[in-house]
Amino acid sequence: MKTPSEHKISTCLWFNDQAGEAAKFYTSLFPNSSIGERTRYGKEGQEIHGKPEGAEMTVSFELEGEKFTGLNGGPLFSFNPSISFFVAASETEIDRLWNNLEKGGRIMMPLEKYDWSEKYGWLQDKFGLSWQLMLDREGSMEQKICPLLFFTGERRGQAEEAVHYYTSIFRDSRVEGILKYSEEESDYAKGTVKHAQFRLLGQTFMAMDSGMENEYPFSEAISFVVPCDNQEQIDYYWDHLSEGGDPQAQQCGWLKDKFGVSWQITPSILHKFLTSGNQVRTDRVTKAFLQMKKFDIQKLREAYD
Repeated sequence: MKTPSEHKISTCLWFNDQAGEAAKFYTSLFPNSSIGERTRYGKEGQEIHGKPEGAEMTVSFELEGEKFTGLNGGPLFSFNPSISFFVAASETEIDRLWNNLEKGGRIMMPLEKYDWSEKYGWLQDKFGLSWQLMLDREGSMEQKICPLLFFTGERRGQAEEAVHYYTSIFRDSRVEGILKYSEEESDYAKGTVKHAQFRLLGQTFMAMDSGMENEYPFSEAISFVVPCDNQEQIDYYWDHLSEGGDPQAQQCGWLKDKFGVSWQITPSILHKFLTSGNQVRTDRVTKAFLQMKKFDIQKLREAYD
């Protein structure tokens, strides 16, 4: 099915009241970055989110052209290495980023020379978010920050299936390359994906299967937001991405796909409804969408009006 022109997929990061601090930290590290709008909790839904009226709910920010939203959702979910952010940069940039990101964090793979790169490292920063940094002397990476899906535990071996699944759903998508483990590299991981790169709506994503035994399940701590211009797009993405997923995880436009990855299928106009400056309207819209699983644009308009 062909869908009308969509906007870029963005990433939502779930924090326990640290979204503003994190946005300030990340935008200080990457050039061409900025902090955008903030939203605040209203009266509606306090029995669900437990936040006082006026508390900061979200802060939007941009890093090297990639859009993020920090959500102060509470302690329910926390980051793990199942989704990390791959950064390819010059040696000076890599060293600077590593030195800042490692403070208060945890090193998973030291920044040093490996078979696949002159300089590479993997760490979790002080907020728990995972980053993979790799030297790119040629500046060949068109997209500087790329989300990377890491398939571990019971999901190990599903990376290739996931890549083909996602590229079959999103338009302007393609598989750019899949490299697999050989028997010489890893008897345990032979035939699974060592590294894959693919594009969704023109954006680069990556995927890999774990080459060793570990367990990092996908969770709502990191979700991908698909903004939709109309109900047709919402229906299309919701129906395709929720197929075989977890119906218990469906609420307020959120869903979990069959691999456990979380998505938010969101009407683009919701941003206008929630940032109009009219708190009565915002509360009405919030009350309406808290009762929804898949978003209904018409009902949101009615609540707004």
